[in-house]
Amino acid sequence: MKIILASGSPRRRELMKGLGIPFTVELSGEVEEIIPAGTPPEDAPEYLARMKSEAFRPLTGDELLITADTVVICQRQLLGKPAGKADAKRMLRLLSGNRHDVLTGVCLRTARSTHAFTAHTAVFFRPLSDEEIAYYIDCCRPYDKAGAYGAQEWIGYVGIERIEGSYFNVMGLPLQQLYTALMQFAGKHF
Repeated sequence: MKIILASGSPRRRELMKGLGIPFTVELSGEVEEIIPAGTPPEDAPEYLARMKSEAFRPLTGDELLITADTVVICQRQLLGKPAGKADAKRMLRLLSGNRHDVLTGVCLRTARSTHAFTAHTAVFFRPLSDEEIAYYIDCCRPYDKAGAYGAQEWIGYVGIERIEGSYFNVMGLPLQQLYTALMQFAGKHF
């Protein structure tokens, strides 16, 4: 099968390369990431991954499309990508000294069927000072990351005390679960 990753994220592309499975990257138009009112926060990433998949062009018989969306949930608040510096500060202050959950929804689709799942990872941050938060925002500009941070960047190095679940999920793609799902969904090894 021809595997297509529909993601502009350089992190997701790099993670996919690590699986050793041939794939191409193909972007479709921007999808407005609006979650219907009343949607439980834990259902949001899979909903968004399915929405991205449905917005993609029609697939041919030998294509398998992968779409994904990652969100952070802390104290029942859904944290997507920050709207700017003040929003990033707000999010990082909320995460400081707290546990939060990183959820990535993944949707696999062919011309004939669809399979979606959500990966859950608990992340525990130590308390962060306002100076540490300001430094991170200024040096790493975390505006393209759910929860305003990247585990693979400075804030992850100094702030994450422990992780329960997939580290790669925190980076944006739960590789082990994705690999297993691909093997089951495609019915063969690549």
